Amino acid sequence: MRKHFKWDKKYLYWGITGFCVIACSILFFMALNYISDLKEGLKAIVHILSPFVWGVVISYLLCPLMRALERNVFGPLGRRIYKSKKDGGKSFARGFSVFVSEIVLVALMAALVYLILPQVYSSIETIVLNSNTYLANISRWIANLLRDFPEMEQLAKSVIDTVNSGIMEWLQNTILPGIGNLISSVTAGVYYVIMAIYNIVIGIIVSVYILGNLEQFQANSKRMLYSLFSIENAEKIRECVAFTDKTFMGFINGKLLDSAIIGLICYVVCVILDMPYAMLVSVIVGVTNIIPFFGPFIGAIPSAIIILMVSPVKCLIFIIFIIILQQVDGNIIGPKILGSSIGINGFWVMFAIILGAGLFGFWGMLLGVPVFVVIYTAINSGIEKRLKEDDLPWETEDYEAMDHIDPVTRKVIKKTAGTRYGSGREEKAEDKKESDTQQ
Repeated sequence: MRKHFKWDKKYLYWGITGFCVIACSILFFMALNYISDLKEGLKAIVHILSPFVWGVVISYLLCPLMRALERNVFGPLGRRIYKSKKDGGKSFARGFSVFVSEIVLVALMAALVYLILPQVYSSIETIVLNSNTYLANISRWIANLLRDFPEMEQLAKSVIDTVNSGIMEWLQNTILPGIGNLISSVTAGVYYVIMAIYNIVIGIIVSVYILGNLEQFQANSKRMLYSLFSIENAEKIRECVAFTDKTFMGFINGKLLDSAIIGLICYVVCVILDMPYAMLVSVIVGVTNIIPFFGPFIGAIPSAIIILMVSPVKCLIFIIFIIILQQVDGNIIGPKILGSSIGINGFWVMFAIILGAGLFGFWGMLLGVPVFVVIYTAINSGIEKRLKEDDLPWETEDYEAMDHIDPVTRKVIKKTAGTRYGSGREEKAEDKKESDTQQ
């Protein structure tokens, strides 16, 4: 008798799964073959949407200022002026807060373009043109200092000659042509000027729309989030996004404000002390101060070398001033703006900066710390959740003086004075063996 085939849905599921695996493998292979075309396509999309990307970045950076103005200045003013209106002057407060925030942004950009960049370029050009004179002054000063030590004098002169040729080659072949090309492209390259103005203008307009309707954008994002995920997963995603936003907002805006204050203090003091190239030195110190941990050293070394070429005595004064300034920043200004801690110790800060710099350059150095804080917190939360599920201690302090965990009570057994590290169970086994032998 012929046996009828019995249909089972699991065969259909296996077939669909196998088809999806094969299709994904083919797509992945095609993507590897056409990865250069994909990169070009992504670059084209990013280029087209760059004004909107700049608009989102501008909105993100201006949001704290807009919130502060709305809460402390224009909000109370709007409630006082529009008492009878239904919204209580909220539209007035939001509109003027956004307007003033954008004006501050435009003013800072104008100051950067018309006040700082020309002076920085002029300072670098002067250094290049007078570098031989400066290095001759340094050689003469070292010769007078080491007059009684001829061997050290010859060694110092050879080092200065090597450094002189290296600096001259770097300045003339790299720095000055690069700045010259930048200036010429800004002044003569009509296309680049138009595109830069276009991106900035459209970005500012986009940021106005985003800041003006911030709550609506947030509401639509939450609406889409809860429509795609379950309530539990949506809440986890929302908390993760909120923590990431808090970390990035506090760190980036705090670092920018801190660096601007340090650069301004440096410029004022350098002008009072009659330091050479005060604007250039202050820009270097302020910009490099954005980088955590390594920033003060990165900025202080080239600035000190620039001043050393003019006057060794002023270089010494500048180094003393920078040390004092960095102490003030690290103990007073920085903690007031950024808070007392970013949540991880110095080892992980160094690790994040070095890894970020190796992968993404300057932006990796700048954003490496907040990105690592988010990843570190996520991993730490996962470890804490797993330990709680297993009914084990989850605080780090519980494991600092731990010898072992009792498998029955699941409590931490701390080390005693006579206990060797990691030998709790072995000593118990040895004690039991000795007692059995004595019996």
